[in-house]
Amino acid sequence: MSNKLRQSRTIAVTATFLVAFASATAIVAQPNTDGPNSSPVAAQGLIQAPSQAPLQVQTLPSLPEEQIQQSREAPSEAFSQDPAPVRAPTLVSLVAAQPQPAELPRELNCLAGAIYFEAKSESLSGQLAVGRVIVARSKSGRFPNSYCGVVFQPSQFSFVRGGTMPGIARGSRQWRNAVAIAQIAHGGSWRSPVEGALFFHAARVSPAWRLTRMARVENHIFYR
Repeated sequence: MSNKLRQSRTIAVTATFLVAFASATAIVAQPNTDGPNSSPVAAQGLIQAPSQAPLQVQTLPSLPEEQIQQSREAPSEAFSQDPAPVRAPTLVSLVAAQPQPAELPRELNCLAGAIYFEAKSESLSGQLAVGRVIVARSKSGRFPNSYCGVVFQPSQFSFVRGGTMPGIARGSRQWRNAVAIAQIAHGGSWRSPVEGALFFHAARVSPAWRLTRMARVENHIFYR
């Protein structure tokens, strides 16, 4: 056999082998369109280049169900906490340090109004004693749980007529003191001389109350 014939046969065999190999490779790389992994994602994973590592997403640890429920029920911190009380060496200086907001919240306005009408002519200690009774009532569970509820409860305060307060001289020093005392009473930043009292009456009257008398402060007698 001539050399040219042998070379021709060798080239033909080699070409046949290369075509067969290429066909087999194409069959392996083709995604299976009949099997369970026939989605586009499975097809992409089948032909993914080895240098491309799969994307990993870190999962955050989950909270226990009880802790999630508590976070849902907890009130917003911005509304559940009062500002830190101002500290001062005397009640007089503490009153002077209180802010005088242009407009009071409704609850604080009710508290200041009760202090104003019940004790505006008394000392600051006497005004604070009245204010702390209203605060104590709102927390006792025996009275309404708000300052306005305590003040406007029927037959409790004689200055309340028809469910309203009389007009207030809001530019007066007496009103400014009442506003300051209301903030102090609300914040608990100064103890009342009759701390814990829930009842009081004017010293000029003598009701037949079967209560524990605590003390007289200015023009009122306090009980618990």
